[in-house]
Amino acid sequence: MTRRLWSHPIEWSGPMQYQEIIRTHPDVRGSTNDTLLRAVEAAFDCAQACIACADACLAEQEVDRLRQCIRLNLDCADVCSMTGRLGTRRTGSNEALLQAALGLCAEACRTCGAECRRHARHHEHCSICAESCEQCARACDEAAGSIQPGLQ
Repeated sequence: MTRRLWSHPIEWSGPMQYQEIIRTHPDVRGSTNDTLLRAVEAAFDCAQACIACADACLAEQEVDRLRQCIRLNLDCADVCSMTGRLGTRRTGSNEALLQAALGLCAEACRTCGAECRRHARHHEHCSICAESCEQCARACDEAAGSIQPGLQ
């Protein structure tokens, strides 16, 4: 898959290096929850999309109409980033907190995605962000249901 970054194509090589690190973590020993790893990746991707969308909204002519979108983008980015960080930690365990974070992330993404959808017809960046939010919400819902002690 090729992703475009500005006008330069970059090759997407698949899972990030952190997935390789998690697989070699002494507390994991190769037994990973791939559904959780996908949610972590989706959360980090969504955080970046939300930050970029908020910034693009700030540059729009009618920025006042986008105030709530900007707020929800920033809230969603913070929640996604926090969830990604919690999902990356493998030492010890805190399944209850991780499940709560995944649930919160899914909710933040649904809320932000719905607001971005309201503006998507006029702002392509909102359409792209809504898509990212929707993907992340699905991934977090799936991961929350996959949490089992010792398999994160």
